[in-house]
Amino acid sequence: MADNNSRAPVSRNTVYIGSQKPLMNYVVATLTCLSNSPEVTLKARGAAISFAVDVAEVTMHRFAPGLRVSGIAIGTEQLASQEGSDRNVSSIEIKLTNLPAGKTGTQ
Repeated sequence: MADNNSRAPVSRNTVYIGSQKPLMNYVVATLTCLSNSPEVTLKARGAAISFAVDVAEVTMHRFAPGLRVSGIAIGTEQLASQEGSDRNVSSIEIKLTNLPAGKTGTQ
């Protein structure tokens, strides 16, 4: 079992994206977070990174037209493999923010 003490505290407006569930499950989770907060962060690692981008795009273009990407952070995390060696795994955080009423997406 992994040691969870090394992780940052979990925010209520964070959606962890995997690749096991259907895309719409993550879209609904994102919209639920947005109903409570004007900002949500999508986090994914490895093969789920492209899936997180799909979740962000579907959410913005089909369900929340006032939603914009306010930040993207990419990085590499070192994880211990089952054999005991370290593996580098890419990660991404996509921060989505609702625009205030009356604002357009252009600057």
